[in-house]
Amino acid sequence: MKRKLLWPVCVLVALAAGGTQAQTSANYPLRPVRMIVPFAPGGASDFVGRILQPKLSEELGQQIVIDNRAGAAGNIGVELSARAPADGYTFLLGNVGTMAINPAVFDKFPIKPVRDFICVSTVVDVAGALAVHTSVPGSTLKDFVEYAKTRPGKLNYGAAAASSAQGLTMEYLKLKTGIDVQQIAYKGGAGPATTALLSGEVAASLVTVASFVPHVKSGRVKVLAVVAPKRISALPDVPTFLELGFNELTIGSWQGVYLPIGTPPAIVKRMHAAVIKVMADPWVNERLGSGGADVITSKSPEDCGRFMQTQTEFWAKLVKQVGVTGE
Repeated sequence: MKRKLLWPVCVLVALAAGGTQAQTSANYPLRPVRMIVPFAPGGASDFVGRILQPKLSEELGQQIVIDNRAGAAGNIGVELSARAPADGYTFLLGNVGTMAINPAVFDKFPIKPVRDFICVSTVVDVAGALAVHTSVPGSTLKDFVEYAKTRPGKLNYGAAAASSAQGLTMEYLKLKTGIDVQQIAYKGGAGPATTALLSGEVAASLVTVASFVPHVKSGRVKVLAVVAPKRISALPDVPTFLELGFNELTIGSWQGVYLPIGTPPAIVKRMHAAVIKVMADPWVNERLGSGGADVITSKSPEDCGRFMQTQTEFWAKLVKQVGVTGE
């Protein structure tokens, strides 16, 4: 008799659990939500996260708590996020490095972003820029390429790291143009790599646009091209790499919001709607713009997922061509 009752009881339990999950999704969020930033306070990701925090808290009706988990090129925070419960109460602010480049550089890392995360939406893009020291003749990318070809192996360029988006972009440029310039990796692009260019320690540097703007105005550097889909307002006379024929170089150091795979669709939809609304806020746009970041959002999580797949394939191919490997 007990065996006959077992199946109906199991069905009722399953229905009750499903009903509870649906109710929880509909009322989401019911408590504070954790935003994992996989880098230390004060960096570019933390800068973006702290601008989003108050407005996203306001929109969701619950406090967003920032949790900085730096280390291993962002992999520590990524793994922590991927292994969090898929209930919408932990999300990751990932970027091009952690979500698209690292999977190819650290191929043994157990977390695969395209498999283990739902890409809710991109949020910002920070354009990269190639600049040269004033001692380098000419004022265009073509001039620099021709100059470098007359000095194979004798010119250096600075970047944040060999596996950074900027470092790999420069390596891509080398492959496409056939120039031989040597990379010097610094612990930061905005600081050390830019300082090295200003002092003439390197002939060129590829870092974020914001790092160069003040020095362009003072005449201390010459910016040749920017990695962006269109010209940027801070440097309206500088062409994009796209304009110069490098069709793949249309986006720089993007960042996005990610939830662990398995998060209920209703919560993903709620988070996407909240992110889109926050990113349209004038206060958010003004604050981000002051730091050289442009707002870019995804029409849907599916659209974001396609973007992720394309970016992952592009960077994996480039990492293989360049030969960059993780420790």
